[in-house]
Amino acid sequence: MNNQQLIISGVGGQGILFITRLLAETAMAKGFHVLTSETHGMAQRGGIVISHLKVGDFSSPLVRPGQADGLLALKPETVPLHRHFLKQEGWIVANAPPLAIVEVAHPLSIMDADSLALTMGNPQSVNLMVLGRAIAESGRLFCTAAEVEEAIQRKLEMKKGPLDGAMAAFRAGLGATP
Repeated sequence: MNNQQLIISGVGGQGILFITRLLAETAMAKGFHVLTSETHGMAQRGGIVISHLKVGDFSSPLVRPGQADGLLALKPETVPLHRHFLKQEGWIVANAPPLAIVEVAHPLSIMDADSLALTMGNPQSVNLMVLGRAIAESGRLFCTAAEVEEAIQRKLEMKKGPLDGAMAAFRAGLGATP
């Protein structure tokens, strides 16, 4: 595996830290070295939250501008705020309605996870849907869908209702069409 640096962004209450920890635990289960850092000072008031995730041989937890392999954006307005972290060949997976984001510098995959989550009756599952979409984009992440499902299972094994909802949301993201 090559080293991978990711930025996960959104607003407080969207589960950014949850999917960062989920990815970190997935990487550790694979035997990879992991560093994470987050900024969430205004998270309780719906402010911007950004999480840095590094998998591989790194010594600092912060992703420097121009170095991220990917950006997972849980709100469309965070794409212009955080795309400066991306490498030239970096990619973006974003929760956004069609045509909400104009991006020409990086490959972009969008899904309207807000609408899909409401349709499923699980409005707090947007984060797992976007993560599923990122994994569905072949070769972008260091892990497979099965490995993330194992991590979800471990994390929520004692909570049957939340586990079922999380798995359904993740799988909905895997099957989402661009």
